[in-house]
Amino acid sequence: MTENQPPLTSDEHGHLLRNMVLFGRLLRALGVPVTPTQILDLVDALRYITVRSREDFKNTARTILISQFEHLPLYDQAFDLFWQAREATELLELELGALIRQRTQRETKIEIPPGPKSDKNDDSLPESEEPLADTIYTYSAREVLRHKDFDQLTPDELDEIKHLMRKMEWRLEQRRTRRKIQAPHGTYLDMRRTFRQNLRYGGEPLQLTWRKRKLKRRPLVVIADMSGSMERYSRVLLKFIYSISNGLENVEAFVFSTRLTRITRHLREKDIDVALDQVTASVHDWAGGTRIGDALKTFNYEWGRRVLGQGAIVLIISDGWDRGDIDLLRHEMNRLQLSSQRLIWLNPLLGSENYEPLTRGIQAALPYIDDFLPVHNLVSLEQLGLLLQKLGEHKPTRRQHITG
Repeated sequence: MTENQPPLTSDEHGHLLRNMVLFGRLLRALGVPVTPTQILDLVDALRYITVRSREDFKNTARTILISQFEHLPLYDQAFDLFWQAREATELLELELGALIRQRTQRETKIEIPPGPKSDKNDDSLPESEEPLADTIYTYSAREVLRHKDFDQLTPDELDEIKHLMRKMEWRLEQRRTRRKIQAPHGTYLDMRRTFRQNLRYGGEPLQLTWRKRKLKRRPLVVIADMSGSMERYSRVLLKFIYSISNGLENVEAFVFSTRLTRITRHLREKDIDVALDQVTASVHDWAGGTRIGDALKTFNYEWGRRVLGQGAIVLIISDGWDRGDIDLLRHEMNRLQLSSQRLIWLNPLLGSENYEPLTRGIQAALPYIDDFLPVHNLVSLEQLGLLLQKLGEHKPTRRQHITG
């Protein structure tokens, strides 16, 4: 406690501690990980700040209680809402208990009772703005939805996932092409342009012009498993494929079960529901058996030379269950890896803590996979997006090159 600050009375001190514990419970209920140790650290920090200063207390609590950047907006709104209602502690305890029990239900409305009119140091919202409780709950519900497994989503949550996917931004690593373009500070001297610009000086090279290699985004190829074992994920993964196809240029998309089907043309529809209905109608072996090796052989022989040029990135989405020839799968995976710049396998089962790659298909494919990643919720898609942006920073080592 600072020297100029009048000491708190015992009642004020106990009231503050009680509300600090309640505030920690509120943050935990909204998905912010606050531990008892952090609360104790905050109590200890009160000796070094002006407790009666709202901003000092808010900033100190934020520094100690918040460890992730994405939780900052939620903290600021929760703080303003809670400390405006600081007198209604008993009602707050009841509301917090209900919030902890019901925070994962989208349709639940949370109304924390308003406290008395705030003083001049309180920052209250204008009446015309959306209530803070609704804003906080929306943020928290979306955080829960981002971590929820795709196969556990309700129909309403699937619609929300579709909306969130369409907002995602996709960027692929750029590659240097052979073509050179004019640049103010390039690597290559443009002799022809330099000569023309210096004719006014009698041919003396007083001004130099430069060129550099043009950068171009790599093509992306998506090959998705739509067999029976993937049925619980297939619809939402199609929405992901639609999102990434419309978010990037030069994307080719294929689906397979017992045979391969190209769906690139269908995904160019502006309406996502129309596009997915067309895809479903065009795939005649939907939710059938799985022959990954045969599908990859068809792709390698009929489509590989058309779509795998210019350092293409290949995404295979499958759980690895295969009823086909394992030796054929091994051979075609090797060929596909050598034909692509990066071969990424996305497995929805990899998001489970108990998952082990024990199926024959996965064991045969693993030696030829550059990146083996989960694809079971929105967070996993965000992690994939970060990887696609920085592929050049993490180059895998390819050790085996089986032929035959």
